[in-house]
Amino acid sequence: MSTSAELKQRDNQFIHPWDDMVKIGGHQRTLLDKGDGIYVYDDEGNRLIDAPAGMWCVNIGHGREEMAQAVYDQIMALTYVSPWSMTTGPAAEFASLLAEQSPGDLNHVFFTTGGSTAVDSALRFVHFYNNMRDMPSKKHIISQKRGYHGSTYLSGSVSGKERDKGNLHFEENLVHHIDAPHPLLKPAAMSDAEFLDACVANLENMIERVGSDNCAVFVAEPVLASGGLIVPPEGYHQRCLEVCRKHDMLYLSDEVVTAFGRLGHCFASEAVFGITPDIITTAKGLTSGYIPMGAFLVSDRLLREIKERGGDSAVFSNGFTYSGHPVAAAAGIKNLEIMQREKLFEQARETGPYLQQQMQKLRDIPIVNDVRGLGLMSCVECELKQGSDDLALDYELGNRIDEHCQEMGLIVRPMINMCVLSPPLTISKEQIDEVVGILRKGIELAMQDCIDEGLWVPEKQAV
Repeated sequence: MSTSAELKQRDNQFIHPWDDMVKIGGHQRTLLDKGDGIYVYDDEGNRLIDAPAGMWCVNIGHGREEMAQAVYDQIMALTYVSPWSMTTGPAAEFASLLAEQSPGDLNHVFFTTGGSTAVDSALRFVHFYNNMRDMPSKKHIISQKRGYHGSTYLSGSVSGKERDKGNLHFEENLVHHIDAPHPLLKPAAMSDAEFLDACVANLENMIERVGSDNCAVFVAEPVLASGGLIVPPEGYHQRCLEVCRKHDMLYLSDEVVTAFGRLGHCFASEAVFGITPDIITTAKGLTSGYIPMGAFLVSDRLLREIKERGGDSAVFSNGFTYSGHPVAAAAGIKNLEIMQREKLFEQARETGPYLQQQMQKLRDIPIVNDVRGLGLMSCVECELKQGSDDLALDYELGNRIDEHCQEMGLIVRPMINMCVLSPPLTISKEQIDEVVGILRKGIELAMQDCIDEGLWVPEKQAV
């Protein structure tokens, strides 16, 4: 059996997501080998709170025996069939359960392998839909700067995180980005109502620029997650949906992160933001990360239009070898069963506001620039030089906070100078207190590092 040192060396032989190719071979990643509830354990036996829930996804927590049993039972019963010509009970049942949970008439489910392929497939469906309507020019996609929608060519093109665009090529002719509705960008002299108007006007102006006859869909996360946990102003999504309806555009709500309890409901679009989109994409919490799976849900209205125009046939030539994989579907069924039986959505509606309340207490730390979030999604943004764009310094600060927190038993997700939390839905208020307490110490220790090394001078000491 390999030792931890041998495994870490072998780890350096393969390429991780967002890997720095120059540094391959020299990484020292933490090796995790066990999980239980909200905790994971490294190869040295250290217990760590998994505050990012893996990556927004381990919603029911680690180490669920009944999940393992459900997966085992399905593997032993039937491992795989081709989704092109056959179906399975788990896939059919899970699709039906998702339709029951979805808002409005989003009753049709297309299974994929993850969030990226869910978004990619949904966008291809939008193009297919407009082709069926004899509107071949209506193909352009509008999304938001700072938004993240995946890593396939098309979903990556729709993503709006500029720092993810380096050294790669993306679709530029059909994809257009508008400013994110980030409250921190609101000018001091502008009212909240004026800011909301301006954010919605960004969408309207882009449609006017591209042409209403060319614009097919607006893609938006209910809360921009990987872009810095940006909560839009109240009413933003409702107003944008109205704009889409006016211009015969579809509204795609990317709920890869926000679905399955992250905001206290199975889906957040309608329950939290008051909209019924035309398409919803989901993954991550869909199986709580136990087995890879994604899906997009589409409304009866769109399917009805396609059927009316399709004549004898209208083939949507898109799919994956593992679409509707029976083992993944079995995991999804068990995941939803656990969430409903243990009332995890209701629990999240109670612990989410508590997390936000406790996180706000970090504002008294001098280098904390902003604390924001919604439900069981929270972000603390730190800055040494107010208003500066010193990327190297921001990375240094974020990495130091991450290191200090991990030494004290907490995993945060550092995104440059932002620390993001999205814990399992099973987290208790007492555990939230522990998370926030460790995070406070981590930020304060990193701040002291910067003082000691001359990277930052407290305002009262500044000349």
